[in-house]
Amino acid sequence: MHAILLAMSWLVTGGAGYIGSHIVRAFEEVGIRAVVLDDLSSGHREFVGPRTPYVEGSILDTDLVTATLKEHDVVGVVHLAGFKYAGVSVERPLHTYTQNVTGTVTLLEAMAAAGVDNIVFSSSAATFGTPDVEVVTEETPTAPESPYGESKLIGEWLIRDQARATGLRFTSLRYFNVVGSGYEDLYDSSPYNLFPRVFEDLVAGKTPTLFGDDYPTPDGTTVRDYIHVQDLAEGHVAAARRLESGEPIAPVYNIASGEGTSVRQIMDAMREVTGIDFTPVIGPRRAGDPARIVATGELARTDLGWSAKRDLRDMVASAWKARQRAQG
Repeated sequence: MHAILLAMSWLVTGGAGYIGSHIVRAFEEVGIRAVVLDDLSSGHREFVGPRTPYVEGSILDTDLVTATLKEHDVVGVVHLAGFKYAGVSVERPLHTYTQNVTGTVTLLEAMAAAGVDNIVFSSSAATFGTPDVEVVTEETPTAPESPYGESKLIGEWLIRDQARATGLRFTSLRYFNVVGSGYEDLYDSSPYNLFPRVFEDLVAGKTPTLFGDDYPTPDGTTVRDYIHVQDLAEGHVAAARRLESGEPIAPVYNIASGEGTSVRQIMDAMREVTGIDFTPVIGPRRAGDPARIVATGELARTDLGWSAKRDLRDMVASAWKARQRAQG
């Protein structure tokens, strides 16, 4: 079986991005060959190692994707490529749907043409919207509140329906708040995410802003379920192996820790790790920010043998180290 894994490969769409590049390395570290397809709209060419096959292009290019799948003897796809900014998606709904929905359709067409029948889909906690439960499970009703969240849910439906029609083997992993770094040369460069936003403020000598401190939570700030990106990457390895082995697999898994961390706790950890003393400025609440979103990863633990291992300090310290290296 190990020899077969070495001969075949998995395609990671969006593999030059922050999360995708971690998944590629996690695959390669366990002997699974990875191939990257990325248009570099938000990824970084330097995130792909020199020995990893890299194809620059869009998942909207069906012919290119089909040729890539055939040329590299691909047996499965990890599909991350897409437009990932929930807030901006409200202003750019058509772009969001083209990249995330049409892109998934064209990928599935290419997979069918190339005879590739395994896929791990990068979904999102945004499919849940603002849940009214203390702990989110896979059974919690979906109610997305942005074109981004809607596009991810439609992606899940497309893959499910294609599976019914063709026997495609699949699972969708719903990410919660992904942070940290597994390697010093890989970092989160999104201008919209909490960690890089705070780090950029600190590096520039500015005081970070905390949006709202009057929520019904223990310290008044929003509570989220944070997952270290390396834990997330290892979850993809587990899902891919289960798909290839032919074992039963659920259609959806929450990749979550089951623990809530407040934004104030994050800020406190950042003060400690960076050694930069600051007291965040309290700004107004952001529209649509729920007070608390925490999920259980129990189903992933039971089926995939996966669990979140790295704690808050690991998340902050690794992210800061990678940011400092990127700064030079």
